[in-house]
Amino acid sequence: MQFGYTIVYVPDVESTMVFYKNAFSPEEHFLHESKQYGEPNTGNTKIAFASNSLAQSNGVNFIENNTQNTAPGIEIAFIAEDVKQVYQHAISQGAITVKAPSTKPWGQEVAYLRDINGIIVELCSPMG
Repeated sequence: MQFGYTIVYVPDVESTMVFYKNAFSPEEHFLHESKQYGEPNTGNTKIAFASNSLAQSNGVNFIENNTQNTAPGIEIAFIAEDVKQVYQHAISQGAITVKAPSTKPWGQEVAYLRDINGIIVELCSPMG
């Protein structure tokens, strides 16, 4: 078996795709013409966004993501050479700060944000 991808349910796939491109730079890999499903180009580790209505049409029951609720127990992590720069840029594009960049005891720089849907986004420097 092979891990395929993680799908995050969002109110608006197209605006989520634009946010991720503007805040974190992955280009669009695929956006269905219905605008109900999209994938940014994130390399071998895939993430996708599906509209709440598409998920509901599949019979999936879930709590909808938004910035007013406590963040769901999941995060999207991006590895960045310059965490502070990416962090500041993401905030300028609408990300919500959770925890400013700090250095972990093992030397890795890490910061936390929330995206426009309330999902936690971790920015971290490469390990080793």
